[in-house]
Amino acid sequence: MEKLQQKLNYQFKDLSLLTLALTHRSMGKKNNERLEFLGDSILGLVISRELYKRFPYVEEGKLSRLRSHLVRGQTLAKFGIMLNLSEVLILGSGELKSGGYRRESIQADAVEAIFGAILLDSDLETINTVILDLFKELLDEINPNDSLKDPKTQLQEYLQKRNNALPKYELIKTVGKDHNAIFTVNCFLADQNIQVDQDAKSIKRAEQSCAQILLEKLKEKK
Repeated sequence: MEKLQQKLNYQFKDLSLLTLALTHRSMGKKNNERLEFLGDSILGLVISRELYKRFPYVEEGKLSRLRSHLVRGQTLAKFGIMLNLSEVLILGSGELKSGGYRRESIQADAVEAIFGAILLDSDLETINTVILDLFKELLDEINPNDSLKDPKTQLQEYLQKRNNALPKYELIKTVGKDHNAIFTVNCFLADQNIQVDQDAKSIKRAEQSCAQILLEKLKEKK
């Protein structure tokens, strides 16, 4: 916990909020989902405001694409790895056995929950500083003139250029109901004979995660 706070450059006054932010729903009713909801909202607000200030002449549609590119699950999961969340996540026995502490979706959700916890523990300006510090490098590198195509589109175009078969996405499992559901999607590339499974809180996000991982695998083979 101490190392995590150092990496965040934020010291919690109420450490129970941080503990809750790291508690996965597999532990029961007292989990990080409400904090994740809050963190997702504040992350969108902070990044939207920063993009609005940085790019005063960019239209709304492109600003939305820039924001989506920055706050996507893959980015948050990378922050989770950087923060070593796998060492401090609090998971139920089932998730522990299946290696849930390594799962990108769980790490990404925990990062958003941490943002929510910091907001409750401090104020808007403090969480604004924490988020912008984490995103500084990405914000400095982003170019509003980039196409910023999503991973599914990038994967499809990559395969089309090489006359390969298009990816096949399949929903293979749904756990939970309504807004608490977790979807597991499989993506298979026939010509390369590789596939990957990813889970997320929406089918779209799970598909995008699959596409991102497969893109990275294909580029490693080049």
